[in-house]
Order: sequence, then structure tokens, then C-alpha cells
Amino acid sequence: RRRRRQKLGPTRIRCSSAARGTSDEPVCLSKSIMWAYFNGKRVNLPEGRAHETLLEFVRDDLGLTGAKLGCGEGGCGACTVMVSRRDPSRPDAVQHRSINACLAPLYSVAGCHVITVEGIGSTKRGLHPVQARLAKAHGSQCGFCTPGFVMSMYALLRSKNGEPISEEDIEENLAGNLCRCTGYRPI
Repeated sequence: RRRRRQKLGPTRIRCSSAARGTSDEPVCLSKSIMWAYFNGKRVNLPEGRAHETLLEFVRDDLGLTGAKLGCGEGGCGACTVMVSRRDPSRPDAVQHRSINACLAPLYSVAGCHVITVEGIGSTKRGLHPVQARLAKAHGSQCGFCTPGFVMSMYALLRSKNGEPISEEDIEENLAGNLCRCTGYRPI
């Protein structure tokens, strides 16, 4: 006799510690053929969630809460993450871009590598130089916008790949991030 496969509906399963980088076990959220890497761990993207944003998935399913929902319109930058993908014009190169996760559909990152602020450093594993310098310069007060600024700066550094960065590059890159506490000089 043939057994009928039961079709799995969309599920909301919290991710174990694997997506947070504390385990080497693969993460499988539901039956799916689409996948993406999140902070270095391959994660299968669940079926039937085309209506969901990348931010909702990262926060609700993976438990990575560094990216925040501020305006929900892509204007404040609190939800910024970096997405890396192969450059279609140069197969040996990788493109690194900061994006607003509150606007990005979940499936738009299929086959890509998404880096959140948790993926670049922490007080337990050591801060990334961008995080350390922002803290040392008192560039954070309430902390709500800080992960977005960090990820915008990190994406700029990765996209330039060692090339000199001009003041214009910095201003253009941080134009989508807002802070209401510090003023922008410390940042």
C-alpha cells in the first residue's frame, strides 16, 4: 500500500538555539525547499508565509530581537539587517547590502545570507569593532536605533571590501537611520 503524505500547513515553531549560533544542529522550521542562511546557520523557510516580512520571521520564529519594528515603513532604520548574495555580474563576487527587514518579503532572501546584529558580535563572544566604537563614543542612549546603525555601518564596510570610504559614502549609507536621543555627532 502507498501511504499518503500529509501536507503540512504553515506553522510557527520557535527556533531552537541553532539559529542563534549556539548549536551546530541544522534548523528546520517546516517542510520547504526554500532556504536562507541566518547568521551562518542554514534555515529552511516555511511554506505558505508569503505575506510575512523578513523582520517578523527573524523576530518571531528565530528569536533574534536585535532588529526592531519602528515605523514599519522603512524610514527609521531600526529594522536594518545585511543581506549577502552572489553578484550576478561577477559569479566570484558577493554583494553585501543593508535592507529594511520590515519591508522585505520573507521569500526575497531565499538563497541569501542574512546577518543580524546578533550575528556580528555580542558581549559574550566579543563586540565587532563597529559595535565597540559606537559604545566607546557614547553613540547609544536608549538603544532602540543602535542595532540599525550598527548594521548599516557593518554593511558599508563589507560592501567596500577594504576600499577607502568617503564621508559622502557614510552620510548616504546612514541616511535611512533615525535617532531621537543622542543627536548624530556621537554616532
